[in-house]
Amino acid sequence: MADGVRRTSAATRSPTDDYDRLRRRVLRAMPSGIYVLGTTSGSRMNLMTMNWATQVATEPKLVGISVANDALSHELLREGHVFALSMVDRQDRTIVRRFVKPVVDVVLDSTGRAGEMNGVGITIKTTGAPILDRAPYWLDCELRHQSNLGSHTWFVGEVVLAGTRETGARSPEADAALLRMEDTRMSYGG
Repeated sequence: MADGVRRTSAATRSPTDDYDRLRRRVLRAMPSGIYVLGTTSGSRMNLMTMNWATQVATEPKLVGISVANDALSHELLREGHVFALSMVDRQDRTIVRRFVKPVVDVVLDSTGRAGEMNGVGITIKTTGAPILDRAPYWLDCELRHQSNLGSHTWFVGEVVLAGTRETGARSPEADAALLRMEDTRMSYGG
């Protein structure tokens, strides 16, 4: 251990280590999209790459997201009670890397509102949370419920507005081309 790295052989690994690796592999294999979460509170806003999101009810239309407790977006969501979820095209996969850390580069438009974040155009709809201009689909949500889950908080928002980048309907092939976790080198499983 002269180099500070702990090396273990298969003979010295514990069954717990093997199980933990297996558990992480299985959790990472669960199908999951990659999204960009927009949050805002007062004059502060952020965009954050995330993958734990799903519809949880149909009446009313509710979407649940899981956000790490130490994330800036967590703080803004708790304060602002709104969020937007932008879906990402597979061909646009590099965009998610721009939002793995809090946004520091915000460009204002002619009205003084944020028009670009980390070099990507945004739009503001009903809630004030930023939405990617290039998102093929997006949801604008108001917070209805939250639950502490340990390392993360589960936020449930009611969809108050939904939209698409395109005016016409997307084809089933285009819908299948939304970015998913397995399309990236990112992993976030257990």
